[in-house]
Amino acid sequence: MATSLRDKVVLITGASSGFGADAARLFAKEGSRIVLAARRMDRLAALAEEIRRVGGEALPVMVDVTEQSHIDDLVQTVLNAYGCIDILFNNAGFGRLNWLETLDAAYDINNQIDVNLRAVIQMTRAVLPHMIARRSGHIINMSSIAGWVAAPLSTIYAATKFGVRGFTDALRREVAPFRIQVSGIYPGGAVTEFDQHTCDSPLKQSINIPAWMRMTSYYVAHKVVSLAKHPRRCVIIPWWMAPVIWLDAHFPSLVDLGVSILVKKYHREQ
Repeated sequence: MATSLRDKVVLITGASSGFGADAARLFAKEGSRIVLAARRMDRLAALAEEIRRVGGEALPVMVDVTEQSHIDDLVQTVLNAYGCIDILFNNAGFGRLNWLETLDAAYDINNQIDVNLRAVIQMTRAVLPHMIARRSGHIINMSSIAGWVAAPLSTIYAATKFGVRGFTDALRREVAPFRIQVSGIYPGGAVTEFDQHTCDSPLKQSINIPAWMRMTSYYVAHKVVSLAKHPRRCVIIPWWMAPVIWLDAHFPSLVDLGVSILVKKYHREQ
């Protein structure tokens, strides 16, 4: 039986675009009360107004998830406004995909770890006591196929997404006695702003994924809402990524060989 999302308070980080914005629209259609959290307040305000125009309820809150004080203030703002947080969708994240030695130490490495992993942990930590006290709640963490299969150029990104997967699995087992659901969602390539901020390299440019193989942001967001309605441990999308994960897990040497050929061909020093 599906869980009703009507009147549920849903806190979404990274809500100004992509998966977060589309998930907000879909949660609103289900009758949920949406808290939109991100740095770009102009976009949050526009999205909140869009949701309100069709009869939904949305509260935009500007937040930088790399700042602990912002996280604490955000959670308190939501509790002051609604008294609870039913669903936390940890969606904020970005990727900088390039050779490790070319990555900027501060932005490409430290900030990527802060946004993609530390913020997920700290946001969850801030929300969790209230869910435990109510013996109710659902935490959905946005990871990536990169949390299962580590590719060249994604050293830091994969490290954060593997970390999110480990955090999600451990947390699920930790809070299960309190009737709190914890889920991970692991999408492959999708059409969002993500690619605009990942850097360019010859190897990345050489990998031309056909349009028909790239999911839409709306499709991924729909899977997030479906996961909220039918809680389970994880969702891997699209379906054909599961065999890729299986191949990498069972024949890593074969995968290493194929990938090394590309690396030798496109590395900037070759």
